[in-house]
Amino acid sequence: MNITRENKDALNAVITVSVTKDDYRQKVDKVLADHRKNASIPGFRKGAVPMSLIQKQYGKAVLLDEVNKLLQSSLNDYLAKEKLDILGNPLPKVTEDFNWDADDFSFEFELGLAPEFSVDLGAKNSIVKYNIIADDKMLDEQVERIQKQYGKLVSKDTVEEGDDIVGTFTNEEKGINNSTTITTEIFKDKKTAKKFIGKKVGDIVTIGTKGLFDDDHKLMDHLAVSHDDVHGLDVEVNFTIEEINTHEKTELNQELFDKLFGEGNVSSVEELKAKIKEDAEQQFAQQADQKFLNDVTESLIANTKFDLPNEFLVKWLQTAGENPLTPEQAEEEFKKSENGLRYQLIEGKVMTSNNLQLSFEDLKAYTAEVIKKQMAQFGQLNPTDADVDGIVARVLSNKDEVKRLSEQVMSEKLLNLFKENVKYETKEVTYENFIKEMYGE
Repeated sequence: MNITRENKDALNAVITVSVTKDDYRQKVDKVLADHRKNASIPGFRKGAVPMSLIQKQYGKAVLLDEVNKLLQSSLNDYLAKEKLDILGNPLPKVTEDFNWDADDFSFEFELGLAPEFSVDLGAKNSIVKYNIIADDKMLDEQVERIQKQYGKLVSKDTVEEGDDIVGTFTNEEKGINNSTTITTEIFKDKKTAKKFIGKKVGDIVTIGTKGLFDDDHKLMDHLAVSHDDVHGLDVEVNFTIEEINTHEKTELNQELFDKLFGEGNVSSVEELKAKIKEDAEQQFAQQADQKFLNDVTESLIANTKFDLPNEFLVKWLQTAGENPLTPEQAEEEFKKSENGLRYQLIEGKVMTSNNLQLSFEDLKAYTAEVIKKQMAQFGQLNPTDADVDGIVARVLSNKDEVKRLSEQVMSEKLLNLFKENVKYETKEVTYENFIKEMYGE
């Protein structure tokens, strides 16, 4: 067997595999001999069927199968030996007049080669890394929410300002049908709020969606419309009142503090706000990190220039999935997936260049932290190492979980690398302003 490669250009190559009869004859003869031992053909004893009949019945199929196996193993060995970084899989070139009755064969495969490029993490960009703070307004709102949440719920007959109104928003044309709880304070326009005052259970209030809330994104929560639909949504919706409740606020006392944070951990309103601020800003930091990671990803895709073997990849996509694609469908699919492929290559380059590796110890440690946080949410603040290790072992016995957690660990490693090496501007914002900036508003 002989394998040669011709580089058409920096991104495309053709491999030619020449197979002689000596390369496959022994394996084909062995398979046919096994068929002969087990063949059951009328007029012949088992194992005594003439080889000419076996050859006639099975010869061509066995030849194709064994040559195909030989091609696959030889190609894989060649790619590994030559350390070729390819995209997709080798594509066999179709030969219309291929002769399977010959003794020797020649097969050609097209290759799409990964491009050579470098990634400059320190390049100039317009990335902003947000530091999100919980301001006094948010803290006061959270304290009031806690007081209401742990206060006494009182059912009412008539809506007054500040009441919780349980009901369903509907609009048949837009497919809106969502149960939610609102208060009169949530509306941007006081005239809208006044429409609810004095209403009773069973009453229907009709209001317009345009400018309904101070932030259009609240339409996603209360009307269950998508983000793409919230901007400029201008329809009338009906709100059917189903319950009217008010909360008698609970006192801010030690009993409440202990219930919230454990005995003796918080002993004043100031400490309560400090604890709320700490917990909130930890969550905000995760959201800010995710946006930073997304922004760095977009910047790297936009600013790291390299060519791809587009024509090859479109051709490969036609047969890569479960269902074959037309050239037009493959072209469209390539356009959709191109940025994802580009970032895979960039990410791989960054990981290799910076020696980012994932060890099993990294995975175990990360999984243990995830487990501890989940247990804390259910009140298990001090689990034993044995309990945590047992859960970690069960989680890591699941291949899907290992894959998911491994991706999270590597994402965290990349995030830390970007924080250290990417140039960015730091900006302190409230959570409210962060949401507006995140959606470009």
